[in-house]
Amino acid sequence: MLWPLLALSLFPLSLAAQKSVHEQLVDLAAAGNGLIQLNDQTYDLLASPKRDWSAAVHFTALHPQRRCAPCKEFEPAFTAVAKAWANAPKEQRDKHFFATLDFDDGPAVFQKLGMSSAPGVHVYPPTDGPNASAKKAPFKYDFQNGFEAGPLAEQLSVHTPIPIPYKAPFNWARAGSIVSLIPIITLIFRFIKPALQNRWVWAAGTIATSLVMTSGYMFTRIRGAPYTGPNGGWIAQGYQNQYGQEVQVIAVVYGILAGSFLMLTVVTPRQLSPTRQRTQVYLWTAVNFLVFSILVSLFRVKNPGYPFKLIL
Repeated sequence: MLWPLLALSLFPLSLAAQKSVHEQLVDLAAAGNGLIQLNDQTYDLLASPKRDWSAAVHFTALHPQRRCAPCKEFEPAFTAVAKAWANAPKEQRDKHFFATLDFDDGPAVFQKLGMSSAPGVHVYPPTDGPNASAKKAPFKYDFQNGFEAGPLAEQLSVHTPIPIPYKAPFNWARAGSIVSLIPIITLIFRFIKPALQNRWVWAAGTIATSLVMTSGYMFTRIRGAPYTGPNGGWIAQGYQNQYGQEVQVIAVVYGILAGSFLMLTVVTPRQLSPTRQRTQVYLWTAVNFLVFSILVSLFRVKNPGYPFKLIL
């Protein structure tokens, strides 16, 4: 009776020994919730020269003594993508595996691959079977889109039997920030509502916008003109050139000229006192001549051949 009992007890071990490499990988993935934790031996199983499966291997160094900050930053993203793949249908899920190899668990593999930095992601294509790839070298993720899980899932989906069913988790912090801004915006609008309903505010904004635009603002923006020229110069030579500060000066000049004409034609005639009316005529006429003289002198700077001038 001893020998039959001994044979019966060894039967499960013999079954385990008869499991194929693929079946062992499936069991390891199921035990790790879709993510296989590799070492030197299991890496050789996963990257077997003859394989009818593909695999994405994350090379990292998470031990505190390694002080790999990028490794800690990228690890949650790779884990999230691996767990998303665990939700794929079984017939496709078992054709691709996600695995992680820490440097302290497989230094020989890092040395064999010539890897001196982490993190890294290699995708090994199948070498046998109907889906065998002609390219034997692994695809290397280049992190050009950072350490986010979304771009990683999108690029790895090119190498998986079906697209990885990854969905970004709901951003509760962002939603909370937006909700908290609603009462603040409501309160601010309550205070600025009278200003927004005031026609003089809109009139001032319209005039300011008109002055800036007619002074060449869009001209400088489209051409990417600098704010000032060499040695701090603010006015550019020629009519086809203009600096950013020149726009501000010209806008102020146009504004003062328009204001002086407005005072002469609208405000001054309404003065009931002859003395006050005469004073404003003299004042705004002098301002008009002086500022217009400045404007003409600026034309002479832009084009030295300009023949006219007033006071200056």
